[in-house]
Amino acid sequence: MMIKVSVLYPKQLDTKFDMPYYLNGHIKLVQQLLGPRLKGVAVEEGICGAEPGSSASYVAIGHLLFESLADYRAAFEPHRETIVGDIPNYTNSRPVIQISEIRL
Repeated sequence: MMIKVSVLYPKQLDTKFDMPYYLNGHIKLVQQLLGPRLKGVAVEEGICGAEPGSSASYVAIGHLLFESLADYRAAFEPHRETIVGDIPNYTNSRPVIQISEIRL
């Protein structure tokens, strides 16, 4: 069983998102802090919606993979303040978090 923590950044008219900082600053920080319990990372940048000419619902989505929910919590909780505190450095979007069990 693998756990995926998805961090979705909703796109609004006034959303600012610094993708270079997110990739080279924030994600690197997260990888360093979460250490070997973090099994994988993926970052998506929203480009459009399903309808031609429509906007993406999310400006970006970050995914973190862990072997278990317990591993995620053990890795994240000691660093929560640092990781969450870095968000204003790259966006004004309020992230939505979803934790999922990967089934396929």
